[in-house]
Amino acid sequence: MLIDCDSCAMQHTTACDDCIVTALLDGASDTPTAGPFDLDPVESHALENLADAGLVAPLRLVPRHADTDAATG
Repeated sequence: MLIDCDSCAMQHTTACDDCIVTALLDGASDTPTAGPFDLDPVESHALENLADAGLVAPLRLVPRHADTDAATG
């Protein structure tokens, strides 16, 4: 899983406060920007399990969608 805060629609919002990336970066700044960095499938699955158990914050990454021109349909 590729994580790049610069591609996240939630970057610089309060969602960053409750995102595993903030914990991974050890709260290095008020509005962290990370990336890109890659989690292998085992790491990603482990973090998902920890988040499901309420032990760590979940990944709040929301990919930005490219703007599309409705006129070109």
